[in-house]
Amino acid sequence: MTEYQQPNHKLRKELINLLLERASYAQGDYPRRKVKLWHFTVGSAYLLKRTFDLVLCIVGLIVLSPLLAVIALWIKLDSAGPIIYTQTRVGKNGRHFHFYKFRSMYTDADQRRAELAGANESADGVLFKMKNDPRITRSGRFLRKFSLDELPQLFNVILGDMSLVGPRPPLPSEVALYTLEDRKRLHITPGITGLWQVSGRSDLPFKQQVELDKAYIQSQSFGQDLLILLKTIPAVLTGRGAY
Repeated sequence: MTEYQQPNHKLRKELINLLLERASYAQGDYPRRKVKLWHFTVGSAYLLKRTFDLVLCIVGLIVLSPLLAVIALWIKLDSAGPIIYTQTRVGKNGRHFHFYKFRSMYTDADQRRAELAGANESADGVLFKMKNDPRITRSGRFLRKFSLDELPQLFNVILGDMSLVGPRPPLPSEVALYTLEDRKRLHITPGITGLWQVSGRSDLPFKQQVELDKAYIQSQSFGQDLLILLKTIPAVLTGRGAY
């Protein structure tokens, strides 16, 4: 081998080794670092959201405890039955959990639903909605108008079944009618309030609710949650779209 060929051979070998090192880095360390960074980002966002939920719910329960006691007494005096209504709902990734509300209907409401199926005002047929539902009690009509019947869900948030902000948890019977697109709502933890609740509430058709929930899932952030919570206050006070 001549003196001229020897440096070229070494240079070629060093170049090959460099390319192999870069290929190894691209196939190994870099993707792993990206995955670790993604897990860290998602984990941090979840921790921030969970901490915010817990702090706000605990403070809220303490501040609202006199109101909760008055509502409980009113329900008890208004009609026979339990103060808290417990229902099975579908949460994140299809997991079922016990969902709590102040009772706003008579105790035979679930049995009477089949009788009222023909009066369903939900155009999509997935949800059941009636503006003048005869199953609602006198106290319940007021509680539902201002969403006060939802206050016990603060306990659901503390238990980790729900968040303050997110898609509303559906009934198993509703999920059975979902399309694959509709099921995307189940990808995250459900919430007490959400994007469609501050955009028209029950006046919105089901398909539009799903689209708004998907839009929230794709763009969710701590700042957006704060904005939705702030918009929830006037939405609740006006009572528009609540029935």
